[in-house]
Amino acid sequence: MDDTVKTPAPELPLALLRFRFIAETPMRLPEWPGSMLRGAFGHALRRAACMVRQKDCAACPLYRTCPYPAVFAPPPRQHAIQHFSQPPVPYLIEPERWGARELRPGDVLQFSMVLMGRALTELALITHAWTEAVAHGLGPANGMAALSQIEYLPPQGAPVPIHRQGDSRLKPFTPIMPLVPAVANPATVTLSFTSPLRLQENGHALALARLTPKTLLMATVRRVALISEFYGSGTPAWNFSALADLSNAIRDEKQLHWQDWTRRSSRQQRTMQLGGVVGTWRLFGNLAPFFPALYLGQWLHVGKEAVFGMGRYALTWEKQSAATHVTTSNNYARMQTLHDG
Repeated sequence: MDDTVKTPAPELPLALLRFRFIAETPMRLPEWPGSMLRGAFGHALRRAACMVRQKDCAACPLYRTCPYPAVFAPPPRQHAIQHFSQPPVPYLIEPERWGARELRPGDVLQFSMVLMGRALTELALITHAWTEAVAHGLGPANGMAALSQIEYLPPQGAPVPIHRQGDSRLKPFTPIMPLVPAVANPATVTLSFTSPLRLQENGHALALARLTPKTLLMATVRRVALISEFYGSGTPAWNFSALADLSNAIRDEKQLHWQDWTRRSSRQQRTMQLGGVVGTWRLFGNLAPFFPALYLGQWLHVGKEAVFGMGRYALTWEKQSAATHVTTSNNYARMQTLHDG
């Protein structure tokens, strides 16, 4: 590894929580319900948090202290390099799986949330918002459900229930601090995307043929650095220019395919055709400088619409010395917990 390109891992406390609901009326879920869930969550969170009932949050005297914008739509923020009109939000929603389906009364609806920053301190309000959102109806069938359980998913070990139906209390838990494994020089890393990765250039999605290791690596580096700056230990001391140069020499092997989905925006009152690639993307070369970002990106996702759960991946790697295949135990545990339910 080039000694001039060091990438110390940032400290980023976060929590992965699984919400489980029991359907009370028929419910129709779209192919990727992340957008639908986020919309319902946002409306319910605003109803629960807003005391002024003013239409425009930015004109409200409580704008900078209210938990609704702090969690759902953080205020614009001046930055040393640029002005963020839309800072990253301190949460993301992870639907259980891909595929449209219908739930009948008694069926389980579940999804997970990754919480960071202010969102970690607002779990009681977030829980109330989800309870109200799902009780008022989701999706085109306006299906209703009742909150059954919330579980904290630790990096290792069994899920820990922190809330059950009929109990108004939330049990305390300690947010994790993902510890990047000490890997001297991984010869190969593989990213297995389980939800569409949508990388964009000038506002347009990059087709599969235009996806390069550099676009992936630098998008992940920027995502992790930005989240760390807003909700972690600050902007990592990374040499972004040097990382961009190094990324040009990374080779890859793709087993990816394009997957489209349609999103209905209630705010813009229009339907948008979105999509991205799913499958495996294998990278070869000097990957050590990128490893902290790639490892943390498993929790933060990468690419457009990460807040809806897009760009989710699991990471595996091979050490250069003995080429021994190693699976990320932290992420493997959480992915198994999430999907085995």
